[in-house]
Amino acid sequence: MNARILDTIDSKTSGSLRILTDLVSMPTIAPPGDNYEEIVDHLMPMFSDLGFDVEKICIPDDLFKRKMKNPELHGKRANLHAYLDCGADQTLVIYTHLDVVPVEGGGDGGGWTVPPFDGTVRDGRFYARGSADSKAAVAALLTALSLIRELGITPTYNLNIALTTDEEVGPYSGLCYFADIGLLSGDYFLCMDGDSDDVVIGTNGILTWQLDVLGRSHHSGSGFLGVNALEKSVALMEGLLRLKREVEERRSAIPGSSAIFEKTGLTHIKPVLNITMIESGVKENIVPGKCTIRGDRRVIPEESFDCAIDEIRAALESAADSDTEYEFTYEIVYPPMSTDTDHPWIGRVLSVANEVSDRKIELAGAQGSLDVAYAIKITGQPVCCHGVGRLLESRAHAEDENIRVEDLVRYTRFLGLLLTE
Repeated sequence: MNARILDTIDSKTSGSLRILTDLVSMPTIAPPGDNYEEIVDHLMPMFSDLGFDVEKICIPDDLFKRKMKNPELHGKRANLHAYLDCGADQTLVIYTHLDVVPVEGGGDGGGWTVPPFDGTVRDGRFYARGSADSKAAVAALLTALSLIRELGITPTYNLNIALTTDEEVGPYSGLCYFADIGLLSGDYFLCMDGDSDDVVIGTNGILTWQLDVLGRSHHSGSGFLGVNALEKSVALMEGLLRLKREVEERRSAIPGSSAIFEKTGLTHIKPVLNITMIESGVKENIVPGKCTIRGDRRVIPEESFDCAIDEIRAALESAADSDTEYEFTYEIVYPPMSTDTDHPWIGRVLSVANEVSDRKIELAGAQGSLDVAYAIKITGQPVCCHGVGRLLESRAHAEDENIRVEDLVRYTRFLGLLLTE
């Protein structure tokens, strides 16, 4: 590593933590998407002071409503775009998202042992909603860029920064909009939305589905005169669970996370079929006339959405009674993604990640789905994901979300080396 960067990074830890504390104190919760402009306005002068050309990019309201169709979302969909022309031959796109998932129990954070938006350092960890997913990466990026400028080092690449919103709700995030309007031009793509356990070169795609089972409401005392939609749904769910067992026996050629292997023994990423929500009935003594079931299907890169949809339809048709009425609908959110493991960019990121880590970092796929897959389908760049948190420790999307402070420092080193080879 550039010795001057290595010698200086540790002294910048308190500054990184101050940046991160400021970022997590702005609860950019999606839904609904509060405080997007606040956080973008906060970050813009920081990048401007580092020599970047900076823009606040808001998705047009009519386009957003048409793409998202989610009444829970409101307010301006503000995003940050920053570009630094270093006179380099190649451009690196760096991305992560600024929105966070809601806190269970509301702003007080029911199961949290610390206030979720204060930023609490305890026993070598920093606790806050959004710390691991993924505001710590933003703090590390700003620290690394500030240090590079302070030391008078010219980055190896022109830098195209996308800090966008609505990744947590989809299917049309700020990054998708950036891709559609041509703001993500570059030779390589680094996604900072991820864990530090691996360098991720593949992800599952995701479609969400809904099953509306139709019946006829009636007084429960003579419920046999109605049609109980909830009871009718049982056979359909059993059909979906049979399909789930079949689907989840499959494996991708992409290896899975080392952290997941340690926990489960799973060696490669796999497709998943989930039943996650059910709504039915209004009162105990009324036979429900409708039952709505929701879930998602995670699709490995070797599968197609068309086949996954056809399988669900066939499972429902096979399981339904002759007199069962239902409606099946779905929405494709983000596609699957994979990058050639032999690409020089992937080798570069892997090499740097291992140089700064105290663990062996491998190439892997992710069970989850990312909006970056939508962007890469348009731009075609080689992409990989490497972040700050740890899959089995950081509790992203759960109470007491956290990162190790030492991992924040490690990630700053990673960025410092990657940008100044």
